[in-house]
Amino acid sequence: MPTIIEAIEPIPFRLPLRSPLRWGAASVMPDVRHVLLHVRLSDGSEGWGEAPPRPTIYGETVDGICSVVRQELAPRLLGEMLDDSTLPKLYARLQTVKNNQTARGALDMALHHALAVSRGRDLYEQVGAGRSQVRVSYILGLGEIDASLAEAERIVAQGVRVLKVKVGLDWGADLQRLRSLRDRFGAGVDLYVDANECFEPQNVRARLEQMAELEVRYCEEPLPVELVLARAAARKVDALPLIADDSVFSARDLRRELSLDTFHILNIKTARTGFTESAQMLNQALVAGKKVMVGSQASAGWGTVGAALFAARPGINLPCELSFFLKLEEDLLTQPPSIADGYLDVTRLGRAEIDADRLRDARLEK
Repeated sequence: MPTIIEAIEPIPFRLPLRSPLRWGAASVMPDVRHVLLHVRLSDGSEGWGEAPPRPTIYGETVDGICSVVRQELAPRLLGEMLDDSTLPKLYARLQTVKNNQTARGALDMALHHALAVSRGRDLYEQVGAGRSQVRVSYILGLGEIDASLAEAERIVAQGVRVLKVKVGLDWGADLQRLRSLRDRFGAGVDLYVDANECFEPQNVRARLEQMAELEVRYCEEPLPVELVLARAAARKVDALPLIADDSVFSARDLRRELSLDTFHILNIKTARTGFTESAQMLNQALVAGKKVMVGSQASAGWGTVGAALFAARPGINLPCELSFFLKLEEDLLTQPPSIADGYLDVTRLGRAEIDADRLRDARLEK
């Protein structure tokens, strides 16, 4: 008998953070307010995906994700057959609803999860993971330098060996923070930065060179996305490899950026491109000779599971943003991911589960 998609439910939830995350010119996240998408199939199999709304990046909100899923995305899928051959077709159907990146990405990942359960395989196999561990990085947000150092010390003590440092609002303070981190951890911790489009063409070369002197490894999105020619010129500066993130929301964006050669490293975020489109982008980048890392979009535990499993695919060898769950005071997983000496253990994530009691307590719609 064919397996049919019977039900799709968005479940908004809230989890507290140890401290707010700040980045870019106007973004702050005081707590996690995300949406779980729950898919049920006709054989009783269930799948989950996590959608992290980012109003200042994608324009999505918790209410908006719930509404677009109920009114637009779910009606395009309910009653349809789900198997390996239909997954790409169903994702293409979701793409007819423009924008809504994380709603679409989470629903795609929930479909993959439900299909894996239905076929008796774990998500590790379904996603095409091929390694047992992935090197991780941690997002260190904007804030007072002493607070940043204290947070970094806590995170390094928990096994992380790569820090992604947010910069861009106060360059003097940014340099001081980077110097303090380098002095504190030495060569035992790698540093790279995310400027979130806050640099300018007239200062980007000098700033990249200053960071290179501090042995910063890479710089993510130094310039505004719309300054395409300036970004292409910045890529040619022989200082730091540049990471593409805000400029590559989709496979379509990636084709444009590859044609203009604006970056060295692609940051794929399964939270916004699901497993289906993320795999397409991975293949495009590797064929073009680009390196690839995976970002978690500050996901909670379940979003981290999906991103980590995808990060274990062949061709992804750079540190990936898979430790944001360490910033949570509480999580929804029955068992937290495990990090040791810079690496996350991926093998046991294929059968990770959401704790029903914790979800009941955390959900915003009771």
